[in-house]
Amino acid sequence: MKKIRGLALGLAAGVLLSGCGAGGGDSGPSPFAPEERDRLVVYTSHKEEVWWPIVREFEERTGIWVDVVTGGTNELLERIAQEAEDPAADVMFGGGVDSLEVYQDCFDPYLCAGQEDILERYRSEDGLWTPFSALPVVLIYNTKLLSAEEVTSWRDLLLPQLRGKIAFADPGVSGSCFTGLATLLQAVGGSQDDALRQFAYNLDGRELASSGNILTAVSDGSCWVGVTLEESAWKRVTAGDSIAVVYPQDGTSAVPDGSALIRGAAHPDNAKRFLDFTVSYEVQQLLSEQYRRPVRGDVEVNPALPDSSELTLLDYDLDWSRENHDAILMSWAFYLDGEEES
Repeated sequence: MKKIRGLALGLAAGVLLSGCGAGGGDSGPSPFAPEERDRLVVYTSHKEEVWWPIVREFEERTGIWVDVVTGGTNELLERIAQEAEDPAADVMFGGGVDSLEVYQDCFDPYLCAGQEDILERYRSEDGLWTPFSALPVVLIYNTKLLSAEEVTSWRDLLLPQLRGKIAFADPGVSGSCFTGLATLLQAVGGSQDDALRQFAYNLDGRELASSGNILTAVSDGSCWVGVTLEESAWKRVTAGDSIAVVYPQDGTSAVPDGSALIRGAAHPDNAKRFLDFTVSYEVQQLLSEQYRRPVRGDVEVNPALPDSSELTLLDYDLDWSRENHDAILMSWAFYLDGEEES
């Protein structure tokens, strides 16, 4: 997509071409802001490199002014829940759909345009969310500290020799780490409570502040192995970091991240146009170039990534994940806080 790619290059060169607001909090009113009917407020957990070119292109095509507020997936979802009586945002852009499902009362269903072009396995039957990209959870390891034979499966993360050497972030803050934790529990078999306890024990009280720190910790050798998303891992591999990507032999998930229309949004029509745009051919092609797996059937996966048929994919249970979300996090916090290994 030439225009989006050009905008991304413009950003890298420090060239600002229009006026979308962004920040970790409210950006505040601008004297140049358009009338209310031409506005849109987006909460996003995506990195700037993902959301920026998409938002900028959307603004150019539609003339809609987009205010962007960034944060962690669960942080933003909690904010949406707290603002339910008077919503401040129109769209939640980002977060695994398993996380969006937990907050389903905060969203209005919407079946996006071009629904027939989306692969069936990534569609929301009731339109609660609009899929954005498919994101397999992978393991990574430092190639200077471990060999390929030492990290092959989720079960390896429960081995005593890796205690204190695992990079993992707070699943109560990071949606991707919650998906990773739920994937581990569904993959290892046996008692899920035992697996949760053993994994927490193996972190040795070390939990990173954000999922973005996982790749850095493994790359610099402060941790030996980590849990992250395929897209993030491959970007660091191609950048020359000393890490390798592992698709667990005991299976992994490829839960899509998504977007959702916030219930009671002040600009619902603009929000729907944005949701439609996120699954357009041009945007999905851009995602493929960024090592994300498109959800459209007419856009090819980046050739650097293994074909989906080569992966062992779990039948990830979204209903189970939603229903057990709070219980998993409560148990996780308890075990991480110092539960002795039994």
